[in-house]
Amino acid sequence: MRRTIALCAVAAVALSAGACATTSGDPAVRTADMPGQLEPIHAAAFTRDTAVFWVSSNGCTSKADVKPFITRLRDSAVITLRRVDEDHCSQPRSDGVQLQWSFEELGLPPGAEVSVNNPYMMRPEDKPKEAS
Repeated sequence: MRRTIALCAVAAVALSAGACATTSGDPAVRTADMPGQLEPIHAAAFTRDTAVFWVSSNGCTSKADVKPFITRLRDSAVITLRRVDEDHCSQPRSDGVQLQWSFEELGLPPGAEVSVNNPYMMRPEDKPKEAS
């Protein structure tokens, strides 16, 4: 419940702050040469100058374990999160962990149009129930 409230709050701030985000389907974004593994995400939100992501965690995931890679397109940028260090802990967090980067850290100007190149992963309890 706290996660849902926090994500709603972040999304509301993102909408009011003017940052633009979409999911990427652009074939121009190549990830094969990037280190690590493509990281499925639970959620993403953007403000004018901050990118916030929720990723899975076995209890030890930190910002140093997941690296954002920026691909610049003509009028926008695509963020691809890659897990570069595995989380070997044994206390999974069903809500995952929140990781955030300022646009300055990402080398992006405030208000940049960004999209996400990661697949979204639903938790089992969030998936729609099948009709019997």
